[in-house]
Amino acid sequence: MEDDSRSLLASEQTGESSLRGSTDSLDIKVKRPFHVEPRNIVDDEPQERVSAEAAILNSRVHYYSKLTGSSDRLLSPPNHVIPRPEELYIYSPLGTAFKVTSSSDQSPKNPSIITIFAIWNTMMGTSILSIPWGIKQAGFTMGILILIFTGLLLLYCCYIVLKSPKSILSVDTSDWEFPDVCRHYFGKFGQWSSLFFSMISLIGAMVVYWVLMSNFLFNSGQFIYSTISVIYLISLVTYKAIRLGFHLEFHWFDHTQFFVSEFRLQFPQLTGVLTLAFFIHNCVITLMKSNKHQENNVRDLSVAYLLVGLTYLYVGVLIFASFPSPPLTKECIEPNFLDNFPSSDVLVFVARAFLLFQMVTVYPLLGYLVRVQVMTHFFGSSYPSFFHVLLLNIFIVGAGVLTAIFYPNIGSIIRFSGAMCGLALVFVFPALIHMISLHRQGALTWPSKLLGKSIAPGSLGHLFANLCLWCLC
Repeated sequence: MEDDSRSLLASEQTGESSLRGSTDSLDIKVKRPFHVEPRNIVDDEPQERVSAEAAILNSRVHYYSKLTGSSDRLLSPPNHVIPRPEELYIYSPLGTAFKVTSSSDQSPKNPSIITIFAIWNTMMGTSILSIPWGIKQAGFTMGILILIFTGLLLLYCCYIVLKSPKSILSVDTSDWEFPDVCRHYFGKFGQWSSLFFSMISLIGAMVVYWVLMSNFLFNSGQFIYSTISVIYLISLVTYKAIRLGFHLEFHWFDHTQFFVSEFRLQFPQLTGVLTLAFFIHNCVITLMKSNKHQENNVRDLSVAYLLVGLTYLYVGVLIFASFPSPPLTKECIEPNFLDNFPSSDVLVFVARAFLLFQMVTVYPLLGYLVRVQVMTHFFGSSYPSFFHVLLLNIFIVGAGVLTAIFYPNIGSIIRFSGAMCGLALVFVFPALIHMISLHRQGALTWPSKLLGKSIAPGSLGHLFANLCLWCLC
């Protein structure tokens, strides 16, 4: 009996630690499983002996453990011998059993409201500063329509990303991220291309942060104040709009001295900004894993996108509508709308100070994400050496410094980053994966096929349009 218990409790790898008096820390993937009937579980009741059924199963598992060595997994117990996770117990030599609690089941889970605001907080970033400029470039009416349409389109693509691991039935995808899904469908090309476009979005964000930090430090140097709350920027926009009032005239296709037309050919600049503004596709799977009610993932993701879209719409519309025209023309709206206010404006300074603090704290985190992804893929370690990390940091910081000196236009940086990362991670890969998955299931319908085939060329045209507009400017 003691031999049996030792084989059941021993790890498949030598040198493993003991139970340490708790079954909660056991890894069910490397511990020998044991099954007992519910009446044999240890509790406050008088203990019963192990049932005959459990003893037979113990003998089977013990038999397989005699056939295989610590490094040979070919003769490990097959699935039909190993009980389900909820039926795993540890056998005691005294004839009782202890239920094994998977550590993954004990991980903290968040209610839906926390998950929604976590996505909202993660998605909201510096892009909000360029939304009024983007609406000006597209025209007021077209800008609103594009914002709504782009938000819905990116929500659909994000839904595909969220569901993509579950469509793969041949392997366990419980701990997969979207790059793993791309590698499964497209091999090394999918893995490296997803890394490349992910780096574009991260490094692009870091360049934008460096430009804004330089801008905010320059403007904040003329005045010193106190701190701000997380919703201060929205409050500032509301206050300025109430104070300035609305200045709107509707000219559908022709612009005047002070007003722009409602529909403009520069609208791809807004779609590029919005692609990065709604971009969360590379981490949405991780964020949704912490949701307490997994059946509500789609609903919570939709609500989060709705909140983000309403926030962008609120800020963009109020700033554009309240911009004083006349005496100024709407063309004067800057890519960073805070630059339209003087540096001596106390309320605007507080907004700059808060954003500066936020960027100073987030910038190292973005650098860490870049370092981990780049170094792991190229050298197999997130920190191969001090020299490697130093060169990477010099490259990233140097790119930000040079951009801040020679091209401090965050609107163009954001739209190019959004157009390029959206080419693969937001549009092409999700659309192709969705069609391939439906085709393998025999459920690919012509509307899904038509939508998928239109998304990929549309994203290429989107990138090409932004490049053409940049060349013309």
